[in-house]
Amino acid sequence: MGIARSKPDQNRPEKLAAFDRLLTVMDELRENCPWDKKQTIESLRHLTIEETYELSDAILEGDLMEVKKELGDIMLHLVFYSRIAQEKGVFDVADVLNGICEKLIYRHPHIYSDTQVENEEEVKANWEKLKLKEKGNKATSVLGGVPKSLPAMVKAMRIQEKARGVGFDWDDKEQVWDKVQEEIGEFKEEADQGNKEEALNEFGDVLFSMVNYARFIGIDPEEALERTNKKFIKRFQYLEAESQKDGKQMGEMTLEEMDQYWERAKKL
Repeated sequence: MGIARSKPDQNRPEKLAAFDRLLTVMDELRENCPWDKKQTIESLRHLTIEETYELSDAILEGDLMEVKKELGDIMLHLVFYSRIAQEKGVFDVADVLNGICEKLIYRHPHIYSDTQVENEEEVKANWEKLKLKEKGNKATSVLGGVPKSLPAMVKAMRIQEKARGVGFDWDDKEQVWDKVQEEIGEFKEEADQGNKEEALNEFGDVLFSMVNYARFIGIDPEEALERTNKKFIKRFQYLEAESQKDGKQMGEMTLEEMDQYWERAKKL
């Protein structure tokens, strides 16, 4: 199957030079900086997670210049891991890059082979099926590739997407909404009866079904909740600042007084 040629990238030499510069800087830091020399794959792990969340914040804020900065931090970490592995004689950055290229080519047979697809859903389905066939893939389940340490809401979304990839899903959003209402009813019943353990389980079912419905209508539940978090913080901080200007103290006002500031904040 022929592949459509991409337009020549006039800046490719500049990009390759920039990546080569990063590799050089990484080598110099690893060999000469006491802090960089001390780092291990394990010690970098929590820093990488932090950088990823900072990138996520920048994306949610729509701050592309900050996105650029955070991408640089993450790129440094990727090169750092590769350099450490190179020292151990396990792999180097070339192995990493060639590995992802080979995987992308293998998992896109509709581009690099003669597989025919009609839409995005078929691409996703092929992706999941090919993952299970890959030599050396230890996952025996479609869900085996979902990281255990993912935040629960993100994990729920990934679980549902992977199940859909092999055809295990509802037919339409109305069925999902019926399930949401069913789960809310079951949660309310257990909560009203004071069955804390059962209410906990049912609340999890409510959240899982709500994530499912969000997925069906094209909403990212993690992004939606984070937007609400940011909105609440902004309004609450307005309440704090404006009430202080009026000589009032948080914790000493009535709910009615605080609600007046809250309503004003909602209009901003």
